[in-house]
Amino acid sequence: MIAVGDALPSGTLHHKTAAGIEAVDPAHFLGAGKAVLFAVPGAFTPTCSDSHVPGYIAQAQALRDKGVTKVACVAVNDAFVLAAWSKALGAEGTVEMLADGNGDYARALGLELDLTAKGLGKRFQRCALVLENGKVTHLAVDEGGALDVSSAEAVLAVL
Repeated sequence: MIAVGDALPSGTLHHKTAAGIEAVDPAHFLGAGKAVLFAVPGAFTPTCSDSHVPGYIAQAQALRDKGVTKVACVAVNDAFVLAAWSKALGAEGTVEMLADGNGDYARALGLELDLTAKGLGKRFQRCALVLENGKVTHLAVDEGGALDVSSAEAVLAVL
């Protein structure tokens, strides 16, 4: 599993822009300055939609005040779903939505969550990483279905 002190590895995620679907290397995309990358099990799921992403939207200015220049959410969904979810939540301009459609990046980080027994396949564990110039300075992984250590408020407390 990725750990504090590790560099965020390169990989391929996708996000929807006005020009279409763009491939994004998270190591480059989040590599300069202070950034927060948080992962959710899935778009349009209850905790993710009701609390996790809305918390980051609500705390966007407080995060900027702490020096965070970019906040990104990653999920094992496709870029079209994440774009629709972003629009539905009003996240545009505050939280970048990055799609890990096949779960390759979740596996690469050692943060894959197997929800096949619930019919959801393999997903990202709910977590948050604080990055400084591409290196992990804080990693918080929630247990079970909880939203405790990876919330925007919890991240703000460690910044």
